[in-house]
Amino acid sequence: MVVIPVLYSFRRCPYAMRARMALAAAEIPVALREVLLKEKPAELIAASPKATVPVLVLKNGIVIEESLEIMRWALDQNDPLQWTPDEDALFYWVTRCDGEFKHWLDRYKYADRHPENSPEHYRNTAEQFIRSLESALSASSWMGGARQTLIDVALFPFVRQFAAVDPTWWQASPYPMTRRWLDHWLNTSLFSVVMKKFPRWTPEIPDEQFPPATANTNPKAGQ
Repeated sequence: MVVIPVLYSFRRCPYAMRARMALAAAEIPVALREVLLKEKPAELIAASPKATVPVLVLKNGIVIEESLEIMRWALDQNDPLQWTPDEDALFYWVTRCDGEFKHWLDRYKYADRHPENSPEHYRNTAEQFIRSLESALSASSWMGGARQTLIDVALFPFVRQFAAVDPTWWQASPYPMTRRWLDHWLNTSLFSVVMKKFPRWTPEIPDEQFPPATANTNPKAGQ
């Protein structure tokens, strides 16, 4: 019998990362099952044949297969940080992030797999999205305006990957507001909770609760 929802996740996946951020912020306990993407468990495939993470299996058996839908579901249950965004703005930014930016980000990260162009070409093309972020964050502190929202949480895991490809270049890049914004999220107590390492899940071991019962999952804005 399922007592709490089950979340299939992979720690470094940005889609899973943003889902865990929302679940932790909403203070919703789940049984976290950390999977290896090269060895997906049969239970994940049975729940979601496309077998990509994150996948959330609710107590009533309903399966939520998209990270953004998991985030929305979490805040519908509880939104103590008032992260609920303007839906039009959320759609705009997530569509750009998950579409054009992710396309070029993957080529920048794995340029050796795409030798038809240089890493600099892929980075320069991905920068179109970063420039849009910089413009928005120069006008207001957060992507949703004056307050933190789900938009910030949906985007920053992908910008984190972009920055990590060449940290020296990133620190010298002409995007100070985007760096400030990213650094804020990477230094929150909530992100520390979300990035806690879990052992690979197998049916033989007990499920582990996420977030841990002792974790600080409700940090104030700016901390």
